[in-house]
Formats: sequence, C-alpha cells, structure tokens
Amino acid sequence: MSVTAQGPVRGNHLLSQLSDEAYALLAPSLEHVKVKHKQVLHERDRPYTHIYFPVTCVISAILPMLDGKGVEVGSVGNEGFSAVEILTGTQSTLNNYIAQIAGDAFRMTATGFMQAVERSPELRKVTASFLHGLLSQAFQSVACNRLHTVDQRFARWILLTQDRVGGDDFYLTQEFIASMLGVHRPTVSLVATEFQRSGLIRFSRGNVFVLNRKGLEEASCECYSNVQNQFQRLLGIQYG
Repeated sequence: MSVTAQGPVRGNHLLSQLSDEAYALLAPSLEHVKVKHKQVLHERDRPYTHIYFPVTCVISAILPMLDGKGVEVGSVGNEGFSAVEILTGTQSTLNNYIAQIAGDAFRMTATGFMQAVERSPELRKVTASFLHGLLSQAFQSVACNRLHTVDQRFARWILLTQDRVGGDDFYLTQEFIASMLGVHRPTVSLVATEFQRSGLIRFSRGNVFVLNRKGLEEASCECYSNVQNQFQRLLGIQYG
C-alpha cells in the first residue's frame, strides 16, 4: 500500500489513534518525506522547524558530549513523533535527533503542530500519552544500561528496531549500533558474531537480518517487554 497522509492508511500509530476530527487538524499540513540514514532532523539548542512522524524510518535522540561523542538516550519510530520536548513549551530540543534507519515519514511545521495541539483536547491527551511512554523508555534505558549486559541490550535494541521498521531486515552498521549503545565497535562485533552463531541474526554488508525473533526475546532483558507494554497500555500499540 502506498504511503499517504489521507484516508485510513496513515502508517504512524499515533496518527492512526486519532479521530477523524482530530486528524483533520493535522492532515492538510502533513508532508510525506524520505528520511536518509544519519540525516540530522533536529539539532540541540536550535529552534524547532518541523515535527516528524516516522512511518518506516527510526529516529534516535542523541545526547552530545564535550568530546564530540554522543550516546542514544531515546528513539522514536512509527509509534510517535520526534522532538517531544516541544510539548513542554520550549523553543529548542535537548538532544540531536538523527535518523538511525532511513525510510518514510510525515512532517509538518512545528508551529502548525502546536497550534493543532492547542486547539484539540484529544491531541493534547494522545501526545501527552506518547510523552509518558517516551519518558518510560528513557527511565528504563537508564536501568538497562546500568544493570544489564551488552548482549541483552543488543538483543533489545534489535527487537525495538524490527518492531518499528515492520520487517525482518534493515540497514544498520555495527559502528552505528556501537555508537547507539555507548560501547566500542569490537564489543558489538563480538556480540553480533555470537548471535550469528546462535542463529538469531545475520549481518551482511551493513544489513541486519532477524532469523529467530523468539530467540532474541529470550536473549533480551525485561526492559524490552516493559517498554512495549507501556506503549500498548498508553496508545494501544501491539508489537511482536
């Protein structure tokens, strides 16, 4: 099916949750765009220009450090939208937002988005629910990074990505995964090799192929299911 902002096929779970009345406040301003791998969508401390609603792309919130490095502190796929900080009334983001997975998205101006939210109690409720879910994800990630092994975190990250792209394969280099997990590339290479030997995934020229989802779920930690359960409760999203 084609990607369209009109009609029943909206491609983004949050947009699909809206009534026709609430959706009509957004639809005329939604523009279908192709997002490229590593494309910078929002820069820290820069004014908002657009809000992105992923369809098949995945967006990472990256906290930059003084040494130029950064680590992923959150991610957004087809369950929501980018730069949720805008809901707090701020004029700029706390993080850099970059595309970790290329794909389709809808976007609209930040000004138009906030005008629609202010006009609609339903939009305020749904976007607040998504913000709640994203905060839950961030809090869970803090615990996960502190308590769980790289193997568990790697499995969780692959599962989250698969959920959002809606397929069994996607382009993602080990170098980029290492950056997202905040570890060195050789560490990711060792984990990926072990997962391939176990028949869970296959890596080929930057492409990840999920071979055994159930095995990945068993290799992951409780954080994966905890976060997904929150989004199911808040927005009715069912993954897996």
